[in-house]
Amino acid sequence: MTKILMLHGVNHNMFGKRNPEHYGTITLDQINNNIQELAKELNVEVETFQTNHEGEFVEKIHEAFLAGVDGIVLNAGAWTHYSYAIRDALAIFTGPIVEMHMSNIHARESFREKSVFADIVTGQISGFGEESYLLGIRAAVQAIRK
Repeated sequence: MTKILMLHGVNHNMFGKRNPEHYGTITLDQINNNIQELAKELNVEVETFQTNHEGEFVEKIHEAFLAGVDGIVLNAGAWTHYSYAIRDALAIFTGPIVEMHMSNIHARESFREKSVFADIVTGQISGFGEESYLLGIRAAVQAIRK
């Protein structure tokens, strides 16, 4: 069965409480439930993981590589803009990688416009709110099955 790792980054455990003008009122648990419903529909396995600790995020990417996970979808949050440690870990991974964001990172503060992952990911999705997650899963499945 196709296996995808969905990585949620720093502060995502606060969805539903944090900046509803950018992220809406949906919680991380609700997002994960929606992801699991889509996974059943697409006949794939999706493991979700959230941490506020950069090293744990890196370790999870390493584990995915070693376990032969087929693809990664990630919303790294603020780490997107500066974490070369995460970028280096992603560069090791050999499957498709979809970077996604709920808000349009290009329509926000100037520091959010830059992604240090952009040149190594398969593609990016941003600006569709909670739907960005489902689009990211669909994009990863398509890239894996290509």
